[in-house]
Amino acid sequence: MTATTPRSGIFRTKSVEQSIADTDEPDSKLRRDLGALDLTIFGVSVLIGAGIFTITARVAGDITGPSIAISFVIAAIACGFAGLCYAEFASTVPVAGSAYTFSYATFGEFIAWIIGWDLILEYALGAAVVSKAWSSYLGEIFALVGLPERASVELGPLTFDWGAILVIAVLTAVLVAGIKLSSRVSAVVTGIKVLVVLLVIGVGLAYVQAQNYSPFIPPSGGERASEGGLDASLLSLVAGSEGSTFGIYGLLAGASLVFFAFIGFDAVSTTAEETRNPQKDLPRGILGSLGVVTVLYVATSLVVVGMVPYTELATDPATGDTATLATAFSLVGADWASTIISIGAIAGLTTVVLVLMLGQSRVFFAMSRDGLLPRTLARVGSRGTPVKITVIIGTFCAVLAGFFPADELESMVNIGTLFAFVLVAAGTVYLRRARPDLPRSFTVRGLPVVAALAVLSCVWLMINLTVETWIRFVVWMVLGVVIFFVYSRRNSVLGRRERGETGPTPAPTQPQ
Repeated sequence: MTATTPRSGIFRTKSVEQSIADTDEPDSKLRRDLGALDLTIFGVSVLIGAGIFTITARVAGDITGPSIAISFVIAAIACGFAGLCYAEFASTVPVAGSAYTFSYATFGEFIAWIIGWDLILEYALGAAVVSKAWSSYLGEIFALVGLPERASVELGPLTFDWGAILVIAVLTAVLVAGIKLSSRVSAVVTGIKVLVVLLVIGVGLAYVQAQNYSPFIPPSGGERASEGGLDASLLSLVAGSEGSTFGIYGLLAGASLVFFAFIGFDAVSTTAEETRNPQKDLPRGILGSLGVVTVLYVATSLVVVGMVPYTELATDPATGDTATLATAFSLVGADWASTIISIGAIAGLTTVVLVLMLGQSRVFFAMSRDGLLPRTLARVGSRGTPVKITVIIGTFCAVLAGFFPADELESMVNIGTLFAFVLVAAGTVYLRRARPDLPRSFTVRGLPVVAALAVLSCVWLMINLTVETWIRFVVWMVLGVVIFFVYSRRNSVLGRRERGETGPTPAPTQPQ
């Protein structure tokens, strides 16, 4: 069998061979500069950031208590199953676009559009959320030298977060300059933040007290436990629980929240066209980065909840101030460590924003090349990067981060990513059966079982997100469907080929 049965209409598929052939178009050919080490660094750089520096302490104090370590393990298992599927799929279809491209080759154009639209939730909103956390830590560093404690100003009813816009603007310029420069910047900054994390674990161990681990899974109770309705997880609402704070439901809800810490490993697969040997290097980069950060996450979370009682990490109900990793060290009097952590957080969050923006630009690039978004955008500059798309993504992220609050956006990012993981896992099984002839340098043993576990674990995490998050997700998807039928379906390159049309007028071919 050499090809799948052709399909037409909104479920027409783009063959793997055509996807790979399109990567050789002169005007939209990305430069292959990355190796396995570069990809692993990219993965670690995006994974070590918001999860350790901004989410761990807050979720422990508000949702899980000391059992946050178990929440991390649950989230890591779900990512591990999905990561194996990503590794096989990415090595089989080494094309930019990640889950979008994979879906186009299996489920068809409509589902590919939906997943591409969905990935905006992961990458663009994720970059905006993390850049606001970067701005918050910048304010802490300002306070150390006697400057104003906030990198933002009030403009009437709006808050202008100039710190978040600053980091996005600088990183947009880095991405425009070239993928290899982005890799080098990422490598340097990643080295700094890994050292900071190791410092946290090493120094924090000296302050750990065994009694802080008891109770390891706090019983449901307290003020926050009375939450319900739209603020409760979908699972707890269906099960008739009063809320999803502490107890077993809190532990499960915590896994769905700390899943944000693992978001971005799939961004490694978006660089497939820029990898010298994607069949071997992509699996190494994806699985290697997941393995490294899982160990660091679990170790860090155990140290933090062992240093201080989890109740001291709870969000202040009066001010809304949330705890960070630095908060735990300040509470035990290790202010010098708190200062180093703040500096390390700036470094860590910088590379997270960098790789999320990189992933978003590559998905946007793949969708534009296919005509589902304006095809004139799918042009690369003299340095082999999609300049126009990178600038558009940077501007969009800057507007989100500069003027909109980041509250609860993390959950939106999580549900979008989990949905993408489900489709990739299912698509890997489908492609294995439909195209057994395709060369696969990396294959998952027991794939049907692994894929089924990936789907089940991701769906499980999804139903532990709040009802409000589900409502917002459905609204976002409906908007995407409207755009598809109004624009993308008519302008699809694949559709034009089916109709015998010549396609859109090509854009100028000279370098930008």
